[in-house]
Amino acid sequence: MTSAPILRPLLLLCALLLPPALCAQQPQPASPPATTATAASPADKALDAWFAAFNSHDRAQLEAFAKQYHHERDVQEVLDFSQEVGGFVWIKREPTSDGVASALLREGDSERYARVQVTATAGKPLQVDLRGVPTPEELRPARMTASAAVASLVERADAAARADKFSGVLLVAQGDEVLLQRAWGQADRAAKQANTVDTKFRLGSMNKMITSVAILQLVQAGKVSLDGTVGDYLKDYPNADVRKVTLRQLLSHRGGTGDIFGPEFERERNNLRTHADYIKLYGKRGLTHVPGAERRYSNYGFVLLGAIVEAVSGQTYYDYVDQQIYAVAGMRDSGSLPESETVAGRARPYQRDDGQWVDAADTLPWRGTSAGGGYSTAGDLLRFARALQSGKLVDPQLLAEATQPKEGRYGYGFATGDYDGARWYGHGGGAPGMNADFRVFPSLNRVVIALSNFDPEAAERMMDYYLARMPTSAPR
Repeated sequence: MTSAPILRPLLLLCALLLPPALCAQQPQPASPPATTATAASPADKALDAWFAAFNSHDRAQLEAFAKQYHHERDVQEVLDFSQEVGGFVWIKREPTSDGVASALLREGDSERYARVQVTATAGKPLQVDLRGVPTPEELRPARMTASAAVASLVERADAAARADKFSGVLLVAQGDEVLLQRAWGQADRAAKQANTVDTKFRLGSMNKMITSVAILQLVQAGKVSLDGTVGDYLKDYPNADVRKVTLRQLLSHRGGTGDIFGPEFERERNNLRTHADYIKLYGKRGLTHVPGAERRYSNYGFVLLGAIVEAVSGQTYYDYVDQQIYAVAGMRDSGSLPESETVAGRARPYQRDDGQWVDAADTLPWRGTSAGGGYSTAGDLLRFARALQSGKLVDPQLLAEATQPKEGRYGYGFATGDYDGARWYGHGGGAPGMNADFRVFPSLNRVVIALSNFDPEAAERMMDYYLARMPTSAPR
């Protein structure tokens, strides 16, 4: 389940500080900083004042900065964000033109870089342009041996857990050997119940991989076609334009079917209990763009895929997944039981509110859907990865097609990419109180899993840290 859609930290800060057109580039993993220089020009002084206010984590200082420079931004949102990322580390001041000052920064709690540019024009409000930038080549961390990369990750997670910024499980497997499987933090803070390696974490949008596998199985069985349309399988679907969207377009987020999150979802959250309920709420809605013309992340598209699984199989989506995926892969600790039911070992979700972790249960859907949700353990997800790699769940050629990027870094329900030439496929997920990341590196025979019951990007920061250091050549 993705919360409409997930905003990565630097993109969230873009939304708080910048016009939308400036928030285009996402940051990449990075490494340690240098020190600042002395300011001189009015723009340099404004930049240093912004940096000090942001890093103060103090409402009064942020309000004073906004008043002095006529900077019209929501102070509480900026304060929340500064606490979330641990402020910024100053790397270096960069050369700019008159009236403009710029600096390279790194997030305090991750290895993601940003460039801030401040424009000071007499008589006008201060302009602050902040965007993520790729890791400068000279600041990339060195690749390590397999054991050293794992040891470094454990040290990083230990420090984050001590600072109450990570709670979850990390797993690294190389072939049949599990190099790391360890838990940090608490599954239930009120009961002081610790996370264990068997704790069940909510998966968010990671569950889209499960839906993709279900559809691919039905393709393999000849029961659906990737070029079949919504109307072929959901004959009574109310919108004629949506009926023309193909399964291939739904799987690759190119169908124009839109999202499920927003005011209607908030109003009906506890009444949306089946995929049919979502279709009843959103089914008359039109498309956001011509199918196939562009890729826009669509949670509703995956709700439709879940409804298609039900229509074709004659089972509920949940029963199909339990029998055809979880049971086949040996995933005994995975499921999508409603939040109203007690699930032994399922972690409580915690979101940050004014610097404190609070229970996020009231933000969750009644039940996970084919678009995301459900829960699993790191061990079960490793079983899922191995079942995928062995061909137990879907034909290897069909999986290879699904895990090839169709546009950008997305295939059919799987994200894809590479690290220094080592190709991966998988998926992340996140919403208030949950964060998950799953990567399979076929050529390396390596699986990396990070799960957390904290907000994004608690797990993803751990994943990024390890991926920037792990060896990218196949072991001999």
